[in-house]
Amino acid sequence: MAAQAACTRFSDNYDLKEELGKGAFSVVRRCVQKSSGLEFAAKIINTKKLSTRDFQKLEREARICRKLQHPNIVRLHDSIQEESFHYLVFDLVTGGELFEDIVAREFYSEADASHCIQQILESVHHCHHNGVVHRDLKPENLLLASKAKGAAVKLADFGLAIEVQSEQQAWFGFAGTPGYLSPEVLKKEPYGKPVDIWACGVILYILLVGYPPFWDEDQHRLYSQIKTGSYDYPSPEWDTVTPEAKNLINQMLTVNPGKRITASEALKHPWICQRERVASVVHRQETVDCLKKFNARRKLKGAILTTMLATRNFSSKYDAQEVGRSMVTKKGEGSQVKESTDSSTTIEDDDVKEDKKGGVDRSSTVIAKEPEGFASQGTPPNSPAAASVFSKVMGAAAAQAQANKQAQVPGNPLGIAAVLLQGAQAGSGSGSGSSHSSSSNSQTGASPSSASTGYVNANNTPRRHNSSTTDPEGRPAGGGYCQLGAEHCGRDDGE
Repeated sequence: MAAQAACTRFSDNYDLKEELGKGAFSVVRRCVQKSSGLEFAAKIINTKKLSTRDFQKLEREARICRKLQHPNIVRLHDSIQEESFHYLVFDLVTGGELFEDIVAREFYSEADASHCIQQILESVHHCHHNGVVHRDLKPENLLLASKAKGAAVKLADFGLAIEVQSEQQAWFGFAGTPGYLSPEVLKKEPYGKPVDIWACGVILYILLVGYPPFWDEDQHRLYSQIKTGSYDYPSPEWDTVTPEAKNLINQMLTVNPGKRITASEALKHPWICQRERVASVVHRQETVDCLKKFNARRKLKGAILTTMLATRNFSSKYDAQEVGRSMVTKKGEGSQVKESTDSSTTIEDDDVKEDKKGGVDRSSTVIAKEPEGFASQGTPPNSPAAASVFSKVMGAAAAQAQANKQAQVPGNPLGIAAVLLQGAQAGSGSGSGSSHSSSSNSQTGASPSSASTGYVNANNTPRRHNSSTTDPEGRPAGGGYCQLGAEHCGRDDGE
């Protein structure tokens, strides 16, 4: 069924079913097409709450999605505009996130990682062939068509995508997710399609060992690592990865976008097109274990985000902007930036001016304090200490929920968020810097965020990267705030 802007009302063509998800200004519900009985997912946007700029972004997203028809991309089937609501009808994907599926598998090898990144590259190649740059490639946007074994990987969320002419390079503004941003974006240089390939390189790195190539609690140091391409392959986890896999990562994580491999070229790389001969088929249990911790960190932040969003409908007193502290600071005349140490949340500079108006639905005003069990004293996100803290947090939340039930106390979403945060802080004692090692070779199963992380410079000379536990103003890292929705790139230009 071709995507089209229908003139009829949504209810004339579809029956709405249960809710699948909710944002600040939109809700996603399952729907059934009356004429065929086919199931879809309807994203329903309350256009009364959108600014003119946000409405333009919505139209841009719909326009881009209409022209992308590929088995590895979540497809837009219909777009219906009514007086107060805009309906976007997409594929109903039921398999969940790719990264969550991987940790549930009984067997996962380098060859499986090759197959995953191949499908991602196929979707990126289709986007680039149609003049589209996604700009927000990350695990959260990689879904599975169904729960069936071997289900197709599908690229989702084109809210930040832009249209470009051929190999056009221009400054389109900050957009993406900190840990996946390319050097050219951080340097405020013209950019284009290569930014998606850089993000694919970060994703491939995570697929192989379960933690990201660039990590630091301090945003400025994180950006410094990215801008110089400072990453390495620590022992022992990388010792069992084939040279061909590392070669593809190196070509994807090339700082110079002009020399970076393209999606078309990457699909022809031996590790992709000759995986049966080149890629290892040995089970990577350490990767699965590390990926579980990586996912747990993302999910904890997502749980807190959900409760913060819920408070918007609970009481204006608990407006999400008041949770934690504001992260909007002045930069120059009339411009603003938001800072965060979180490397997994979406950003776009255009959203800054619109946030106060109730802008586009990117949860951009939701702010919460980073759980100290993860951030304080530099605890790596995938360390055993972090996993322990996560267990304590969820245990505390469950205990509080049970206590409320027995006391017949009505649920308070803000209370749930408080329990999550307090539980994380209570467990921070076991997540201190004592778990760090001074050698990069001892980082098995840990993200390179420990106190002394190894990396190589442009000349492949081993160096050390010092991750201190305080920010530039001398505050402990655990006292910083992490934005759990959209965020703006931090001040990285030496202002």
